[in-house]
Amino acid sequence: MNGDPRVNDKIRISPIRLIDEEGNQLGIVATDEARALATERGLDLVEVAPGARPPVCRLMDFGKYKYAQARKAREAKKKQHIIHVKEVKLRPKIEAHDIDFKMRHARRFLNDGDKVKFTLMFRGREVTHPERGRRILEMVKEELEDLAVVESDISHEGRTMTMLMGPHRT
Repeated sequence: MNGDPRVNDKIRISPIRLIDEEGNQLGIVATDEARALATERGLDLVEVAPGARPPVCRLMDFGKYKYAQARKAREAKKKQHIIHVKEVKLRPKIEAHDIDFKMRHARRFLNDGDKVKFTLMFRGREVTHPERGRRILEMVKEELEDLAVVESDISHEGRTMTMLMGPHRT
């Protein structure tokens, strides 16, 4: 079963507790009688509480009900925000203007609510001076402390140094 409630001929248990389209209880009736009442009114017989004894069924327009459920799900999906991890790549011999340019990108990502991963790549013999990379990442951390918090501090693995920052919780 795909999670949809049983409708009309799919309901096999008898008797059932019946609720009409306005929400009034019609009492406990035979399933065939309830199905006949539903077709007479041009509605569907929908099982709303299969776990109850006897099961609770309701007279409703099932097409309208499914449409309303799908619409509610779409609205809920629209409201949720997915956090992405954006990456900003740096180098140990980066110029001041280039750092400013990268910081503008990082600020935009953080303002959008995304996390930013700073990756500093060492090439050749640059790896012998990790303090340069650490200095650059510390400078980045200070520059962005007004709108971001460090989630994963500076870590050095092989030829890369990384740091993860996320937006402040507001």
